[in-house]
Amino acid sequence: MGVPISIRLNDDVRAELEAEASLRGVGLATYLRDLATEAARAARRERIRRDSAAVGERAAASVEGRAFYADWGTPGRGKPGRGKPGRGKPGADAG
Repeated sequence: MGVPISIRLNDDVRAELEAEASLRGVGLATYLRDLATEAARAARRERIRRDSAAVGERAAASVEGRAFYADWGTPGRGKPGRGKPGRGKPGADAG
C-alpha cells in the first residue's frame, strides 16, 4: 500500500486538475497519483538513458572499449562478430 502525502495547490491549479480528473472519470487523488506515477517512470527511463550514455562514452574513450565495440559490431548491420558462438545468443556456444 502506498503512503499518503499532502500537497498545497492554489485554487486555479486545483480547479484545472479536478476538471481534468472529471473528464477522465476519476477522482482528483487518482488523477494526481496517475500523474505522479507516470512522471516517476519517465524520470527513471531518463536516468537509465543518461547512465547508459555515460557508460557508452566511458567505454568509447578507452582502447579496450573501442576494441569491444569494433569486435561486437552494431545490431542489424551484419558486421563480423554477430552470431559467433558466445556472442549474444543464449546457449550459442553450448553443444
